[in-house]
Amino acid sequence: MKPGRNDPCSCGSGKKYKNCCLGKSDSRPAMPTIAEFNQLVALFNTGRHAEVESRARSLLELYPDSGFVWKQLSASLHMQGKDPLLALQKAAYLLPDDAGVHNNLGTALQDLGQFENAAASYRRALQLKPDFAMAHNNLGNALQDLGQFEDAAASYRRALQFKPDFAEAHNNLGIVLQYLGHFDGAEASYRRALEFKPDFAEAQANLLFTLNYTVHTPEYYLEEARKYGRMVDKKVTSRFFTWQCADQPERLRVGIVSGDLYNHAVGHFLEGLLAHIDPARVELIAYPTHHEEDELTARIRPYFSAWKPLFGKSDEAAAHLIHADGVHVLLDISGHTAHNRLPVFAWKPAPVQVTWLGLPATTGMAKMDYVLGDPHAIPTEYENHFSEAVWRLPDSYLCLTVPSSPVYVVPLPALSTEYVTFGSFNNLSKMNDAVVAVWARVLKSVPNSRLLLKAKQLNDPVVCEKTRLRFASCGIAPDRLILGGTLASDEDHLAAYNKVDIALDTFPYPGVTTSVEALWMGVPVLSLRGDRFLSRTAGSIAHNAGLPDWIAADEDDYVAKAVAFTSNLERLAALRAGLLQQVLASPLFDAPRFARNFEDALWGMWQERIQGNSPTSSRASDRLA
Repeated sequence: MKPGRNDPCSCGSGKKYKNCCLGKSDSRPAMPTIAEFNQLVALFNTGRHAEVESRARSLLELYPDSGFVWKQLSASLHMQGKDPLLALQKAAYLLPDDAGVHNNLGTALQDLGQFENAAASYRRALQLKPDFAMAHNNLGNALQDLGQFEDAAASYRRALQFKPDFAEAHNNLGIVLQYLGHFDGAEASYRRALEFKPDFAEAQANLLFTLNYTVHTPEYYLEEARKYGRMVDKKVTSRFFTWQCADQPERLRVGIVSGDLYNHAVGHFLEGLLAHIDPARVELIAYPTHHEEDELTARIRPYFSAWKPLFGKSDEAAAHLIHADGVHVLLDISGHTAHNRLPVFAWKPAPVQVTWLGLPATTGMAKMDYVLGDPHAIPTEYENHFSEAVWRLPDSYLCLTVPSSPVYVVPLPALSTEYVTFGSFNNLSKMNDAVVAVWARVLKSVPNSRLLLKAKQLNDPVVCEKTRLRFASCGIAPDRLILGGTLASDEDHLAAYNKVDIALDTFPYPGVTTSVEALWMGVPVLSLRGDRFLSRTAGSIAHNAGLPDWIAADEDDYVAKAVAFTSNLERLAALRAGLLQQVLASPLFDAPRFARNFEDALWGMWQERIQGNSPTSSRASDRLA
């Protein structure tokens, strides 16, 4: 019969069973000795994580109930980029009062997308240690992933109460405030993060992204972008000056660095291009920077000769991987957006480096050679807005993939509803106070009109109420607004345009995907002409769609055009009926034509480099060791 845990052990030691053999015939202590403990700690503190893992696994054969050893094992696995979840779960079971273990377990769960479970682990850590600033910050991250933005902001603020100089919490608070449309607060949070951590490149990148929503000069943006470039340059220990690629290749080897190779706006723009790239001219290698994959990933993956994830790799390791692949042209398709790996480009792993699509703005990086645009998006007088040289595609700098869903364009809704419905499906963070004020003027100028807003943030009733209050402060009654969150499928999303007569664009950050989708569904888009690449994307889309008169010169003209276009519903209905065929015949959806232009641009950049005329080769700094 097996003895109870409080019975004397059968080994003859006189100790209780629970403190001796744990049911085995050999006699040994239940926990590591002080010497074994110190050895494990010393290995970890000197960064010998593989040795920590090996030693911990050996110790667990002797001490399977040692929570400390399980904790050390989990830490060593994490530091090696391995999955620590099982070790953390065991450590949390054996060390139920260890706040640090519960915090780390939450991080592991969050990395696996188990946000509810992660939040529960962080809350357990905070029950044990209410002043645990890191756990408050991590709880905020989990709540942000769950779409609970107000609660996330509260968690970050609690973290800062206990640790006012917590740069990461200031940065994370800025992200949530930005998402909620509080741009001044977001900018202040990023600047606080940079006060406490001046080399915090991620906070500087987030600051840059926020500046796209606010009023500032292009020259100021370039100055802030160059600060980011200098930050990442300082972290490069050994930049590449020679490369492992042929000068006269039969086809270019092109690397694509992106965190959006899935069901994301960028992924949808890429899909049509990838399907029409000539493999005899260009070989593609994917360097995804984010773990998310879905059906779009599965569709585009065969277009690449190799798929080499960068997530989990340091910037140096990622740069060496790309360099070893002999890439001729390396494309950044993120800019200063989530999951970007711009710091990798500072190592110059490829001889020609280009930023495109992810964010229509300068990166501020000295080692980014080109920014890809078009004549409408980047006119000649805007070239001094960039640290990169401008390379223009002949028509449009983007081409949307034709949706696979069937398209049913219904007659103009206003003909049956007897009122005009304006609409915007843009991310709500683009709807700044100036936009609200102008849209309110439009609604007042077009009697009995409605405004349909659809955005992910509007899944939250609190955000819906705040949106109504914002328009109410401009004299617009709640019943003039139709608010809706995200829909279940792409088909439902596109079908929602059948309720809209005219789409109203945001400014200074206009829609891109939303605008092209609206045109696809027969809905013309009223936009405001901007004074930089980002804002001018609206003009590029309108010109390429054959709708140049839908670009307003200023806010007064924006309101006047809204009135003019709704004053003749028959003409608006006729435009709607033929708009799909009009845009299908335009460069916006002509993927074969776009692919040829794209290939020619890459080859043109390469020839510039071979001839010694590339932007990087002309910079003196590149000739210095």
